[in-house]
Amino acid sequence: MPPTDRIYLDNAATSWPKPAAVYDAIDRYQRHNGAPSGRGTYGEAVEVERAINDTRNRVARLLGESDPRRIIYTSNGTDSLNLAIHGLLRPGDHVVTTGCEHNSVLRPLRELERSAGVTVTRVVCGSNGVVDPTAFEEAITRNTKMFVLTHASNVTGAIQPVEEVGAIAKSHGIRFLLDAAQSLGHLPVLARQLHADLIAAPGHKGLLGPLGTGILYIAPGIESQLDTIRQGGTGTASENDWQPDTLPDKYESGNHNVPGILGLGAALAFLAERTLDEVRRDEMRLVERLLNGFQSLHRVRVLGPRDAESRVGVVSITIESYDPQEVATMLDAAYSVQVRSGFHCAPLMHTSLGTSERGGTVRFSIGAFTTVEQVDHAIQAVDEIAASAI
Repeated sequence: MPPTDRIYLDNAATSWPKPAAVYDAIDRYQRHNGAPSGRGTYGEAVEVERAINDTRNRVARLLGESDPRRIIYTSNGTDSLNLAIHGLLRPGDHVVTTGCEHNSVLRPLRELERSAGVTVTRVVCGSNGVVDPTAFEEAITRNTKMFVLTHASNVTGAIQPVEEVGAIAKSHGIRFLLDAAQSLGHLPVLARQLHADLIAAPGHKGLLGPLGTGILYIAPGIESQLDTIRQGGTGTASENDWQPDTLPDKYESGNHNVPGILGLGAALAFLAERTLDEVRRDEMRLVERLLNGFQSLHRVRVLGPRDAESRVGVVSITIESYDPQEVATMLDAAYSVQVRSGFHCAPLMHTSLGTSERGGTVRFSIGAFTTVEQVDHAIQAVDEIAASAI
């Protein structure tokens, strides 16, 4: 019999549940404060501004950055990637990216190919979902402006050789944009160590904050090259009708998502207390259990690296004779196991994996509150479904 409570294994889409402190911070703000950020000098507004800055400081420390002004608040990871891509690239520029990327990278680049004459080389992923860093160097042309690479795949969980790719970019004077959607909060992401000029991430996945939050890290010197893609009120220099050029105001027009950012701050405090080392250790233990369980099952194919150390907490499978959507529906209806099926907004990855014709994969993604019992129940459920395949 399935457990009474749902088993949520879709944390690669958004983390759930959140730490209790996240709910408390949002509720407390909504009920007892309600002031905007940067729009007043009364007590509640000052309190909000202090909390907004505290969260910005926490993100900066997580990235190893000493200047919190280099952390830009956005509405999600997609928003961050669009600001980086549309803000930096110019007509005639060349970009090197990969077939492992999410549509939040692929679609802005495709649009710039169509509308601005930007050219794009898409490095092919290996059968395990990992790219060869030398392929980036081989793809460089005299017009190459940017490398874009996901830190960890949202399909296979594979951790990419981002430090090596970043070093290649730095040696050639090319800007490196890192998509940390599946890594920030799960792995160490230190901007200078990875030679990253721009780091984009949502606040609602590994960082455990609420939906509607995101960040973009901008390395020193990049702001002079990175155009804004939105202008408006910032609460600063309001006597002028031109956009400020100071950080972070240059890129933060309009009212902040204050409840979201305060919730994110509470989540970051939770992560700091637990530590990334502990998060990673617990995650690897569960991933290893999931991998070993799935790899032992008949008719089940596991995609991506075979060892937990080479992954974040994402494991995709296919089951012989079943469409991924059928498997996900059965898991939910019969076992209360909630996963995601399909292409996961990463269509080129499935070409490399050979899963396009099957309709993608079934993705299990663990989170900060996933338990051994939940993982074991998911393995048993897949075993029973695979055994029923005709």
